[in-house]
Amino acid sequence: MVLYNVTVGIDPDIEAEWLLWMKENHIPAVMATGKFVEHKMFKVLTQQEEETISYSVQYYAQTMNDVELYLNEHAPRLVEEHMKRYKNKHVAFRTLLEQV
Repeated sequence: MVLYNVTVGIDPDIEAEWLLWMKENHIPAVMATGKFVEHKMFKVLTQQEEETISYSVQYYAQTMNDVELYLNEHAPRLVEEHMKRYKNKHVAFRTLLEQV
């Protein structure tokens, strides 16, 4: 199992709208690619920067190949959509983890 984790720090003034958009649009679009078998979303309780509210969005794939296909074929479009929609209102970083 491979975990593709996206941690997003979002400005508090748009948190509710962003959370709704993520749940109703972005996450379903990522899952519709067929590259992930499950997803989970968590609010980070220990905040490093108080200017943003952080969330961890976790996508679980069966293989690294599934993640690579997602990153090459689907991620550029979905990341661009998110960046345009929330320009200057978020920061994000991505991490790949392998279950051992």
